[in-house]
Amino acid sequence: MEDSRIALPIGTTLDRFIKKKQDEFQYASGELSQLLRDIALAGKVVNREINKAGLINIVGAIGTQNVQGEDQQKLDVLANIRFTRALSKGGEACAVISEEDDEIVDLNNHGRYVIAIDPLDGSSNIDVNVSIGTIFSIFRRVTPVGSPIQEIDVLQKGSEQVAAGYLLYGSSTMLVYTTGHGVNGFTYEPSLGEYFLSHPDMSIPENGSIYSINEGSFNSFADPVKDYVKYCKDQKYSGRYIGSLVADFHRNLLKGGIYIYPATEKDKNGKLRLMYECNALAYIIEQAGGVASTGTERILEITPNELHQRVPFFVGSKNMVEEAISRFKK
Repeated sequence: MEDSRIALPIGTTLDRFIKKKQDEFQYASGELSQLLRDIALAGKVVNREINKAGLINIVGAIGTQNVQGEDQQKLDVLANIRFTRALSKGGEACAVISEEDDEIVDLNNHGRYVIAIDPLDGSSNIDVNVSIGTIFSIFRRVTPVGSPIQEIDVLQKGSEQVAAGYLLYGSSTMLVYTTGHGVNGFTYEPSLGEYFLSHPDMSIPENGSIYSINEGSFNSFADPVKDYVKYCKDQKYSGRYIGSLVADFHRNLLKGGIYIYPATEKDKNGKLRLMYECNALAYIIEQAGGVASTGTERILEITPNELHQRVPFFVGSKNMVEEAISRFKK
């Protein structure tokens, strides 16, 4: 037993992998690598807090709402503080836009990157111990370093991302990210305090048999969406909807499937946010061979007009998404 354990390789750590791949990034000066390390470190801290949340009374609502009018959970606020603090101390980010902040958070005018982040996606599931996550996008600022942050630095198309990723806090904690050269996943090993490469060169199957949508809102969907849901049932696809975006996305990335959050009578423009949810996941899914659309437009080609802009979201296996959005063309 001991001989076999000694012979078993430990694997590639996140830090070693970032250094090895740094030259693939067109601005290979080490800044992006440091940003990814800062995000990974904050993820470790948030993971620790989530794992002991039920023991130290940091579950439940805090009694305030964010700019979207959603009840903030205690861990929403904690995660936002942890990530903002890590990015501020790292010094590579000049600004952060977050689901939990009304306005742009100006960190450091000498930084070259803008971070868009949902610090704790799916936080309404915290109290029932369901997987939740963190979603992030990294953009390179447009205006000169040292000048005040402008909207032009922040409101960029998703196609301008230089990196994007997510952390999934579940049965194991994972960090999945891309810098535009494929998608790689790392699993956190808590006894060593390190992320190890566990899912190299991730790709999503072109076809799948899982559809993820809140069917409780079926009556308020547009006809093309209703038609596609009926098609999924006719094909005997499995309906799987956790209600935690990162968890649903991650499952479909591994197994093949489609996630849909469409416009409804209540949410005319959809509910998910373009800048810190949809752009990041769209960038990842395209790098993994999938498709992301509003139903009528490629997500990464949308020119944003506000920080907290919402869009309908169809994301997943190429053939499944194309089948879904074809119904909007009839």
